[in-house]
Amino acid sequence: MTDVSGQGSEPHNGSVMARSNWLRAGVLGANDGIVSTAATVVGVAGVTNTLAPILVAGTAAVVGGSVSMALGEYVSVSSQKDSQEALIEKERQELLDDPEGELVELAGLYEQKGLAPATARQVAVELTGHNALAAHLSAELNIDELEVVNPWHAAFASAASFAAGAVLPLLAILLLPASIRIPLTFVAVLVALAITGTISAHVGGSSRRRATARLVLGGALAMAFTLLVGTLLGTTGIA
Repeated sequence: MTDVSGQGSEPHNGSVMARSNWLRAGVLGANDGIVSTAATVVGVAGVTNTLAPILVAGTAAVVGGSVSMALGEYVSVSSQKDSQEALIEKERQELLDDPEGELVELAGLYEQKGLAPATARQVAVELTGHNALAAHLSAELNIDELEVVNPWHAAFASAASFAAGAVLPLLAILLLPASIRIPLTFVAVLVALAITGTISAHVGGSSRRRATARLVLGGALAMAFTLLVGTLLGTTGIA
């Protein structure tokens, strides 16, 4: 049985994580798609103005990045899913082994939330009669058995959003005239990062200004560094 006072042995995952997992993966995927693809094509553009190698490098970055993001997200969320399912099974077994003790524990949790002992006991009894497992998962772990995270949803959202984010820098570098190709790609990418940074902050409930500044600064540094490397390779004749 879980320690009522501490509840420290069972982490609070939160059903909100299950509902927003795909959206989080999508926002992060878009950010990575924008930055990594932009850095790749800008670096190649620093070496040559010929479109063919830029297109090849950009396409490889989109395909490789999408697959990598999907695989990484699938593995990560699968681990989270396994953990949630293990906690659910543990709670189910505790209810089978010691139903009365679990009822006392549930009443104690409601007392901690401010209910009078008699009221807490009555609430625990009624919820246990309706769905004991759901009551304990909600009160102890903030988990909904029907809202366990789905690794396939996260993987698809991550891959699709990476590809969607990567389209902007790829099209910008390919369609713009050679004389303004790199600076306007910088501008387009930084604007896109500012937008996704705002969305990311909204999803995570964090400071929009701070999240946006991090993404814009990081993207600018990534593109500047790869452009520098590409330019040096081109001017030295290595590439």
